[in-house]
Amino acid sequence: MNSIPVSFVIFKVLVLSVGMYLAVKWHYERGQKYKNQKTAAVVLTSIKVGSAFVASAFLVLFLTFEFCKWIGLDLTMR
Repeated sequence: MNSIPVSFVIFKVLVLSVGMYLAVKWHYERGQKYKNQKTAAVVLTSIKVGSAFVASAFLVLFLTFEFCKWIGLDLTMR
């Protein structure tokens, strides 16, 4: 009975490793197929996604602090 968790963890690691390998391989081959994409378009899209992520992270941080103040938690630094 003690070997069940170990075997599940080993199985999970194997399945995730194979899945990650296939995902990276698929993306690499797809990138080689569509290599004619403009670098500027890719950089611009990356900047848009990054800025959206940073903005949403700050929004979640702000809402968390506001919620904590609303329920009465003391968040002062002493």
